[in-house]
Amino acid sequence: MRFLFDDASFSFEALRAAGFANYGGADLGEVLVTARAIPDGDEASWHREWKATAERVEKLGRKSLADGHRVSAREALLRASNYYRTAEFFLRDDPGRDPEVALLSARSRDTLVTAMPLFGFGFEHDVSIPYQRTNLPGYLYLVDDSGRARPTIIYNSGFDSTLEESYFAIAAAGLARGYNVLAFDGPGQGAALREQGLVFRPDWEAVMSPVIDYALSRPEIADHQIALFGYSLGGYLVARAAAFDSRVAALILDDGIYDFHAAMVNGMPPFLSEWIEQGKDDVAMPVVQLLMTINTQARWALRNGKWAMGVDSILDVPRAFKQYTLAGVADLISAPALILDPDNDQFFKGEPRRAAEAMINSETTLVTLQEDEGAGEHCHMGAMSRVHQVIFDWLAQTLPHD
Repeated sequence: MRFLFDDASFSFEALRAAGFANYGGADLGEVLVTARAIPDGDEASWHREWKATAERVEKLGRKSLADGHRVSAREALLRASNYYRTAEFFLRDDPGRDPEVALLSARSRDTLVTAMPLFGFGFEHDVSIPYQRTNLPGYLYLVDDSGRARPTIIYNSGFDSTLEESYFAIAAAGLARGYNVLAFDGPGQGAALREQGLVFRPDWEAVMSPVIDYALSRPEIADHQIALFGYSLGGYLVARAAAFDSRVAALILDDGIYDFHAAMVNGMPPFLSEWIEQGKDDVAMPVVQLLMTINTQARWALRNGKWAMGVDSILDVPRAFKQYTLAGVADLISAPALILDPDNDQFFKGEPRRAAEAMINSETTLVTLQEDEGAGEHCHMGAMSRVHQVIFDWLAQTLPHD
């Protein structure tokens, strides 16, 4: 499905930005006028135009806030947060040292954090989760201020998503249905990567267990009603964590991933993946560099992977991905799992079914959402109402609550 651009990566990211309109994260007119000023595949224009839109919309929100118009302010600030995230997306030349990456990420965070208290639900933006010798940043969304223990969803983002995306991806829908949501940036993600330099690790149980420890320290979170929501690569991460932590009451994999490396190399010519696997860097590197010049998605994935995985070479990225597999641990997962499967997933085609078939000791529910109902893209972008209907109807039966 193409949306505003012929370039597949630009099309998907534009759809992702526009799809959050469901929960106030975009206005279609703003998306259209921004996109029409961006030549297909022009990353510099993408950054410039989305940033300009974000700044303009933030200014509108700040003006409304100063004038005491809370609803107008929060609506504009939510959109600005999403647009700043979108503007930052393709800045991957040297993201760890690029001040523009830091600036846009900070603005995405600040606009969201300013908007949240303008709603009627509870929101804590200064959650700090002890992890090794540091702390992971988080947000806690609470249905109300009653202090009542409620079922809670832990949001785990993916290879490129951020803590600020949590409101649109799951929190808004969860709050409307009586679920608290605890969101965090883990190693390789959001502020944990950008501000602390923490990079991904495949043994995600070492990350999730401290997050669950923190959740259980909060009286607002019901001890035996914690569900993990894995978004994109998070579908692997939370499944891996659940294999080693019996405190997980339910799993939502959006989408399911059995083998991240297999999904990555499926987009490469077979000879190229063999050269990389065999360490033939001298012949593989020129081919990879050529691929990156003509394919936006490959260029972004390898550059982002080098940064987020903490490796020295783009050729080390697919090698690092080999550790991100459920092989050998899938049968340890016992929590019931909803595994979502977009039928037109350009990244992880077939992976949800592989995960479901391997999780033999979990009661799995595999749901394929179709392209012809607008829900066939990765993570069902552009169909947030439909995917949340599936998620929460299943969750209501799996973790029933008043």
